[in-house]
Amino acid sequence: MIEFQKVSKRFDVVKAVDNVSAVIEEGHVFGLIGTNGAGKSTLMRLLCGIFRPDEGSITVDGDEVYDNPIAKGKIFYISDDQYFFKSGTPKDMIRLYQTYYPDFNVEKWAELMKKFGLEYERKINTFSKGMKKQLSVICGVCANTKYLLCDETFDGLDPVMRQAVKALFVREIEERGLTPVIASHNLRELEDICEYVGLLHKGGILFEKDLDEMKLNIHKIQCIIKEKGQLSQIEEGLNIVTIGNRGALYTFTVRGKREEVESFMEQQNLVFYELLPLSLEEIFISETEVNGYDVKTLIL
Repeated sequence: MIEFQKVSKRFDVVKAVDNVSAVIEEGHVFGLIGTNGAGKSTLMRLLCGIFRPDEGSITVDGDEVYDNPIAKGKIFYISDDQYFFKSGTPKDMIRLYQTYYPDFNVEKWAELMKKFGLEYERKINTFSKGMKKQLSVICGVCANTKYLLCDETFDGLDPVMRQAVKALFVREIEERGLTPVIASHNLRELEDICEYVGLLHKGGILFEKDLDEMKLNIHKIQCIIKEKGQLSQIEEGLNIVTIGNRGALYTFTVRGKREEVESFMEQQNLVFYELLPLSLEEIFISETEVNGYDVKTLIL
């Protein structure tokens, strides 16, 4: 289990991570989402021990991460800004990783390299961005660590390779209980694979929830409202997160149990209403809009 307890990190006057507390359970895919500059990459670097937190603590299976080789040995970190030796080949990287990860599975690595069509002896600086990401994922999986940290791992991968990487993660979770922690802007990709998500905004965490449970408790309502009295009743009777309209067509994002929301809407005698599930992207927009990150203020 990974645990953050009131973690903060500053860079000069910028507070990149602000009082973050969260728990990442073992054997599940945890998605870390957030606005630009929210602190996702900084949180990842704190988690793998590159940065020391200014305040709070980060533990992996009960051990502090920073300056702790035992805790770090349980983590493999795939950075968004990847670094490889200037003239290095995949075989060179294997020799390096074997010194840090004694359980590195060379046989599995060779098998996956062949399946992904990557050459052992080719210089990595001639690889495309997507090929470098594939190589990093293969090395991360074959390091046999308990936790795999992925910062924008799907960025640069074509649709076939994205599905292949997801399938690889699922297999490792089932076979040995791997725990991937994936930070990404691509919410549609995370929605397919993540079981839990944490939403960061301005360095702080807005929520950390089970994705399926979260979807069951937030909904989108589209309805036609022709009378002000009906609008007032809905505003008073529902826990509304956001509201918008085009003429008589209103769209609400609301919190609550589906059955209770449906029962309330049935009693309003509206000309038309429809209750719809929200995608992770729509939830992200709704939650951040409440906290001042509104697309309308950015483009108008």
